Amino acid sequence: MSLQSTDPIADLLTRIRNAAAVGKHEVRVPNAKLKKVVAEQLKKNGYLSEVKIEAGKPRDTLVITINEKGENASFTELVRMSKPGRRVYVGANEIPKVKSGRGIVLVSTSKGVITGQEAVKQRLGGELLLKVY
Repeated sequence: MSLQSTDPIADLLTRIRNAAAVGKHEVRVPNAKLKKVVAEQLKKNGYLSEVKIEAGKPRDTLVITINEKGENASFTELVRMSKPGRRVYVGANEIPKVKSGRGIVLVSTSKGVITGQEAVKQRLGGELLLKVY
């Protein structure tokens, strides 16, 4: 039985949201390059505590620590913007601000997955992946 998802980023975000909702502090997901990059960006911006990879037999596992034990998650909302059925592309001047700049959007650009602020500074547009607040 294969557990292949048609939208790996949405699956990752759902697993993180669900774990935070029930008070778990760690999530394990099958590893993929894009999932790792998204998780690293969320860690870099302070929404996750730790991201590491565990070697496994059929495939590696991405271990994401949402928060330390006894703490609340540092995000309120994780929303997938662009979906497989409806892709959302924006130019550098169209990148939205989340909650008046208190949240972030991740944009997939020609230079990789970066935050909306970095994309505006570098004058890059691309696909809006997700917003976090």
